[in-house]
Amino acid sequence: MDNHKQVIFWAEPNWTTILTATACGAITLVLLLKWFGHKQSWKKIQRAKARRETSLQRAELAVLQFNKSHPETDTSLILSLSLAELSKQLKDRTLTPEAVFHSYMEKALEVNRRLNCCTEVLLECWDQLEDIGSHKDGLLYGVPVSIKENLGYKGYDSTCGVICKLDMPATVDSVLVEVLKRQGAIPFIKTNVPQGLLNYDCGNPIYGLTLNPHNPQKTSGGSSGGEGALIGGGGSVLGMGSDIGGSIRIPSSFCGICGFKPTTNRLSSRGASSCSRGQKSVLSSLGPMARDVESLALCMQALLCDHMFRLDPTVPPIPFNQQVYQSSKPLRIGYYENDGYAMPSPSMGRALRETKALLERAGHTLVPFSLPRLSYAMHELVVRGILGDGCATLLSNLKGGPVDPCLRVQIIPYGLPRAVKKILSILIKPIFPRIGASMESLCGVSSVQDLWRQHADVEDYMHEVMAEWRRCELDVLLCPMIGPAYNHNYPGKLTSALSYTVIYNLLNFPAGVVPVSTVTAEDEEELRHYKGNYGDLWDKLYRRAVTGGEGLPVAVQCVALPWQDELCLRFMREVERLFREKKT
Repeated sequence: MDNHKQVIFWAEPNWTTILTATACGAITLVLLLKWFGHKQSWKKIQRAKARRETSLQRAELAVLQFNKSHPETDTSLILSLSLAELSKQLKDRTLTPEAVFHSYMEKALEVNRRLNCCTEVLLECWDQLEDIGSHKDGLLYGVPVSIKENLGYKGYDSTCGVICKLDMPATVDSVLVEVLKRQGAIPFIKTNVPQGLLNYDCGNPIYGLTLNPHNPQKTSGGSSGGEGALIGGGGSVLGMGSDIGGSIRIPSSFCGICGFKPTTNRLSSRGASSCSRGQKSVLSSLGPMARDVESLALCMQALLCDHMFRLDPTVPPIPFNQQVYQSSKPLRIGYYENDGYAMPSPSMGRALRETKALLERAGHTLVPFSLPRLSYAMHELVVRGILGDGCATLLSNLKGGPVDPCLRVQIIPYGLPRAVKKILSILIKPIFPRIGASMESLCGVSSVQDLWRQHADVEDYMHEVMAEWRRCELDVLLCPMIGPAYNHNYPGKLTSALSYTVIYNLLNFPAGVVPVSTVTAEDEEELRHYKGNYGDLWDKLYRRAVTGGEGLPVAVQCVALPWQDELCLRFMREVERLFREKKT
C-alpha cells in the first residue's frame, strides 16, 4: 500500500482584512469604554442631584414644622438685621438661635428656588443647633453661615463642579469650618461653583447654572458665584468663598455685596478642594462675603483666633488688629481708572471717579498710580503661571463627563498641542497682539528650570510694584472692579478682563470690593461707543457681555500691601461710609 503524504496548503494571509478587523475591534472597545464611562458619570450626577433634593426637602419640612410651632417669629425683622446687630441680639437673648437659623434657612430655600445657588443643605446643622448653647462665648454665636462648595465639611463632597470628585466625601471638616463652629457659627448650606473653579461664571454639569439675584439674564459671577447669589438675594448673612483670580470679588461685584480676599495664608486653606493644587505662581485665598464691610471685619476677627493657629501652624499667629481697622487718620490713596490692558466699562470708570471725589472731599490725598508692565505680568506671570503645566491638570479634572457651556469656549485652546499653540500665537500676534501673547502663554513652562525662573520672575515683579508703591508713598490703592454683571456664558470668552483682579492674587495683596453705584441709562448709551484699549475681539466681546446692565450694581476695589488686611478693610469701610452718607 502506497504511503500517501498529506499536503497542507497555507493561504496567504489577508493583512488588510486583519488590520481592519483589529482597528474596528479597538474602536468598538474604546467606544464601549467611553459609553460605560459616560454612563457611570451620569449615575454619579443623578446620585448627587438626589442627595441635594433630599436635603432640600428635609430642610423645607423642618422649616415648616418650626414655623407651625413658633408663629411669633418675626422673620422679616431677623433678615433685615446686619451681622453686627444680629450677633448683638443673639448674645443678649433678644433673639434665639433657633429663630435666626430657621428664618435664614427658609429664605435660603426660597432664594435657591429662584437662582439655583445651593448645592446641598448641611443636615448636621440641626444637631449643631441643639448644642449651640455650649458656644455662647463665640464671636459668631448662633449665626448661620453659608460656605462655598469646595470647602471641606465632613461627610459631604467638595467637587469643584467636576464629576471626578463626586462620591468622595470629606473625612474631616476643613480648618475654617472647624473654627467657624468653635466661634458659634452654624454652617448650614453649600453653594454653587463653576466647573473646575478656574472661571468666573457659575455653572457645572452636576448642579446646573446659578442666576444673578438682580437680573436672571445675567451671571452671578464666579467662582464663588453661589455665595454671591445667595447673600445678594438675602438668603445668607455671611458666607465663605475662595479667590484665585477674583473669585470672591467678582461675584460680590456682580451681586451687589461686599467681599474680601485676604493675604494668602492669613486664613487657613487646609481642607479646601481645588483643581489646580500645587500651582504656586498665582495664589488662592479664602475669605468672607457679606452685605457690609463691618460683617467682613467681624468674620476676620472671629477666624483669626488661637484655635485656627493651633489647627494650622503654617498660618502666622497674627490676631485681628482692631486699632488699625478703627483708625480714622487721613489716607494717602493711589488710584487708576484704566489699567491699560482692559478698558473699564463706562459704569466702572464713573464709579471710580465718584469714589475718588468723595474721598478727596473727606480729606484724603489721592495720587495717580499705574501698575508697571501689566501686559507682561498678565501673559508671562499670570497665564503662564496658573496654566504652567500647559493646562493638563485642569483638563484631566474635566475628563469623564460633559463640559459645561460656561467653560466650553474657554478650554478650546487649552487642549491644543503645544506646537499648534505656538504656531497660532505667531499667526495671531501681528493682528491681535494681546490674544497672540496669551495663546503663547497657554503653552506653560517647558522644564523645572523654566518653572523656577518663572517663580523668580513673579518675586521680582512683586518687588517692582512695591517699589513703585513706596515711591508714591501710598497707604492703600483704589482701582476699578469688573462689572457690571455679564450676560451668561461670556466670562469664559473674556479672561482678559481679569487684569483688574488676578493681578492682586499674583502680587498677594489683600483686596476687597464695595458696591457704590448702579448702571445708569447714560452708562448704557456710552457703552454703545466703547472701543476698548486694543479694539480686538476681546474688546468687542466685552461690550456685548455687559450690555443690558441698567440698574445692576457697580463696585470699586480697595487694595493694600501684604499682611495689611485690616488697613484694607478700614479703607473699604471708609468708602462704604462716604456713599451711605451721600445717599442720606
